[in-house]
Amino acid sequence: MSNVTNVLLCGVGGQGVLLASEVLALVAAEEKAQVKQTEVHGVAQRGGSVVSHLRFGDQVYSPTVRTGTGDILIAFERLEAVRYGHYLKPGGLMLINDIEVMPGQIGEYQPYPTGIIEFVQSKGFQIQEISATAQAKALGNPKVSSLIILGALSANLDMPQQAWERIIRKRIPPKLVDINLKAFKVGIEMAQARAQVAVSSV
Repeated sequence: MSNVTNVLLCGVGGQGVLLASEVLALVAAEEKAQVKQTEVHGVAQRGGSVVSHLRFGDQVYSPTVRTGTGDILIAFERLEAVRYGHYLKPGGLMLINDIEVMPGQIGEYQPYPTGIIEFVQSKGFQIQEISATAQAKALGNPKVSSLIILGALSANLDMPQQAWERIIRKRIPPKLVDINLKAFKVGIEMAQARAQVAVSSV
């Protein structure tokens, strides 16, 4: 039986969803036999939804994650976790960036939905919420939030940190490598801290 990992990355235009997906795909290609990826940009330039499907493993025939089969969903903002949560399998991991990005309004104004985390928790998913955007701002560059998210993701995947760092150095412009590597390590530390808290609370 083929051992395939199904990952969905979702967010809005400008959050670095596609960069994160590309880095993950390149790292997986170094570590796994086959990788397939597809993406939907939507109305990205207007803050519209952006989603990338990525599958890697022994034999991968299609890049598209089927509904209810996703192993990991990475939501770059809270509402996207609800929008694409149905792709996750029962007990799947949902990694959520703790920010709210108001969708573009058409017609009458609607407030940002409340109770999102409680809703996705009620579906039986494993929830890891991280403050990637706030941490990126603390580092001095809000754009590196996607690398913080990747760092947190890497802590949940069996891929060596050296491979991640190698791909980041290849993919990121030289003048931005250091800040992005720092952001990546912050993400790892955040995920490890969460794991320690979870273990100590058992």
